[in-house]
Amino acid sequence: MRLLVTGRDGQVAASLLEAGQARAGVEVVAIGRPELHLARPASIIDAIAAAKPDIVVSAAAYTAVDQAEDEPDLAFAVNAAGAGKVAEAAARLGLPVIHLSTDYVFDGTKADAYVETDPPAPLGVYGASKLAGELAVAAANPRHLILRTAWVYSPFGRNFVKTMLRLAADRDEISVVADQWGNPTSALDIADAILHAATMLHRDKDLAAFGTYHLAGTGDINWSGFARHILDTSLKSGGPWARVRDIATMDYPTKARRPANSRLSSAKFAATFGWNAPDWRESAGEVVRRVVSGETR
Repeated sequence: MRLLVTGRDGQVAASLLEAGQARAGVEVVAIGRPELHLARPASIIDAIAAAKPDIVVSAAAYTAVDQAEDEPDLAFAVNAAGAGKVAEAAARLGLPVIHLSTDYVFDGTKADAYVETDPPAPLGVYGASKLAGELAVAAANPRHLILRTAWVYSPFGRNFVKTMLRLAADRDEISVVADQWGNPTSALDIADAILHAATMLHRDKDLAAFGTYHLAGTGDINWSGFARHILDTSLKSGGPWARVRDIATMDYPTKARRPANSRLSSAKFAATFGWNAPDWRESAGEVVRRVVSGETR
């Protein structure tokens, strides 16, 4: 099985490339700019066709949440039109597409974890562009899996785990928001889940499992609690540590509003594909230890 993942430098792409190396019968290739540029649709079909994949993983995205408020046209060009063109290219080649989306399609006002049937209501440009991307993907390719995830971190690229460790190396105390809740999700786990689902799709061409799913870490926490776990694990691993001070969202103003509740129920994905994410503490511990030991990039 040959998987093509868009977004060569992204956390999920890097995690898929690593995971693919450890699995017999699986080859993962990644493409990005300049060969594939989501804001330039003409490049998409040729780049995907040249890779000759069995399944396309649409992971490339515009992810600068605050900057998107100033660049809505670019955010929609990449996250909506570009994602739709990737799905269309896959459909023209007779391939299924696995597309990554986000908790930011919701406004965070629900008291419980969001399920797939809850109505989206994005708070900002980024979430709106990702929701538009979901609709474009579904319209372009009926053989789609749309996977909404949240609070993604990994040993690769830029993310909350690496930011906390970097700040802890320079200061004694870090102020972290305590009134936003969600499911920390390791990109390593996302990659494992994608490979699991892709294998099922590859083996059974008539598998009636297409649609939208939530895919997030097991268990929830607020940002400050997540930070404490990261830094306590770092200390035990010989890495940096700092005190965490709880603050409110209003004390840390950002250009784009964030959902207060980003919790996602992954029960539908677990029931359909027989895959459950590990407890978030376990997955976060693995990533922290890798970053502290220098096993990252």
